[in-house]
Amino acid sequence: MKGKRGIFVLGLVLAGVTAAMCIINPMLAQRLIDDVITPGNTGPLIPILGVMMAVQLIRLGLRYLMVILMEISSTDVMTGIRRDMYEMVQHQDYRFLGRFPTGNLMTRMTQDLDRLRHTVAWVSYQFVDAVVLFTSTFIFFLFVNWQLTLFLVSVTPFIFFISHKFKKRIRPRFQLLRKKLTDLGTAVTENIGGNRVVKAFAREEYEKEHFEKFNADFRDTSCENALISAKYQPLLDMVSQLLIIITLVAGGYFLIREWMTGGQYLAFSSLIWALAGPLRMMGPILADLERYTAAGEMIREVVEAPREIADTHDAAELAERPSGKITFKNVSLSINGTSVLEDIDFSVHAGSTIGIFGSTGAGKTSLVNLLARFHDPDSGIILLDDNDIRRYTISSLRRHIGFAMQEVFLFSDSVKGNIAYGRPDMDEECIRKQAVQADVDSFAAYMSEGYETIIGERGVGISGGQRQRIALARALAVRPAVLVLDDTTSSVDSETEQYIQEQLRQLDFPCTKIIIAQRISSFRGADMILVMDKGRIIERGTHRELLGLRGFYHRIWCLQNYAGVAAIGNRPVTGEASG
Repeated sequence: MKGKRGIFVLGLVLAGVTAAMCIINPMLAQRLIDDVITPGNTGPLIPILGVMMAVQLIRLGLRYLMVILMEISSTDVMTGIRRDMYEMVQHQDYRFLGRFPTGNLMTRMTQDLDRLRHTVAWVSYQFVDAVVLFTSTFIFFLFVNWQLTLFLVSVTPFIFFISHKFKKRIRPRFQLLRKKLTDLGTAVTENIGGNRVVKAFAREEYEKEHFEKFNADFRDTSCENALISAKYQPLLDMVSQLLIIITLVAGGYFLIREWMTGGQYLAFSSLIWALAGPLRMMGPILADLERYTAAGEMIREVVEAPREIADTHDAAELAERPSGKITFKNVSLSINGTSVLEDIDFSVHAGSTIGIFGSTGAGKTSLVNLLARFHDPDSGIILLDDNDIRRYTISSLRRHIGFAMQEVFLFSDSVKGNIAYGRPDMDEECIRKQAVQADVDSFAAYMSEGYETIIGERGVGISGGQRQRIALARALAVRPAVLVLDDTTSSVDSETEQYIQEQLRQLDFPCTKIIIAQRISSFRGADMILVMDKGRIIERGTHRELLGLRGFYHRIWCLQNYAGVAAIGNRPVTGEASG
């Protein structure tokens, strides 16, 4: 609430002032009866009526201002917290995103924040309004007739008892309802994200039933909560209505015995709602506060989530462009208790090309993720230009690493906008140059609006190979010191792959290249190839050296080149065997 705290406090003050002003007109009405009508003294009549009208107009004006102030402050609170949540998500690591699915985060950043806004804008002032109104009325009644006042407040212990029971019963129910809502949001988001898969397998009916299960759970929990409220609210209404009965019976008796005047009785009867109303509102206010508590806990989990990957206290900006020398020393990594990498040890000279090869799940992507600190190793160190990468700030480190990821994500933007995502200031000539190097120009130039053509969300409307080439152009556009290609050419044909490899060899800036691929042909010309299996490096060397070892790499090369091991026999493998 930074910057709007004064507005919020002023709104609450106005809520309290306008609530206290409610007793002014009943006080004047008492004078009207006792000092004007009963003795037949018409002199003060007009002034009293004028003051009563002025009080009402002033109160309505202040009330209107209070509502505006509360709306301004609550909207600002919601906007600020949403900004903080979004910023927190932007700087969190992969483990955090694994804990909070997309639908879960969306629910927290929309519906939970709306409940928070409702609490700030409505519940807070309702609470202040009820407390001030009840307190000021109670004090006024004590001055008017303390005996009748004690009769009236005798029912409040029952109100507090019922409210306590209601609050104790409803709190876990709202927490459960919040969980059901999160599950429902996650189911919807996953279905939308996997819509192609659903249609491909004709599973629409199954997904409808799957969704209905979560929908029904949410409905049933909501109905159960409504039944609990319906059980306690009538009790609160009934007890609060006893105040009216007490006023009629006890007040009438006091009036007959002349223990109070007609004006005093009118003051009591016209202001009894000021005691009954706050007591009746306790149920809804408590319910709203419990909703806020459940939503607030969800918001707090995100805003206060610890950052496992963060800058060290002495981290410095990587001001100069690094040469690109990379060293892994005895690096091990486990994720969620499962060992992913173990004793990884290798060094890459600046400007060289390294290939990483291995079966699915061997740890290839996890290895390069460590380089950009998407994960931190459990042990060992990673050096960039002989300096521990943890000495640099994360943002400056990642600015010098270009990623063409295995899972291509393109934004709902133009082809040009996606290529220039890492460098928004790029001019048309540079964008076209990177597009040519990644073989994007071969299809982008012929699209309906050329490079201005809008690509649908996640690249809908273009092929998988075209998405990969745009992702490669995006990585090249930042002119990185280290370029990571994670299965970037898996969806392109051999001719396009050879063209891209040739372009990568002719880059006009120095760059260390790390190529992850399943096809050995992708490593053509690599200075060193690491062969991985089950999180370990089991073979290393150039293409010729690995073929000479006749191990895992040799066996896969034979399979990919349609030659059996038996057919090769014991013939020596020459350097021409490049795959």
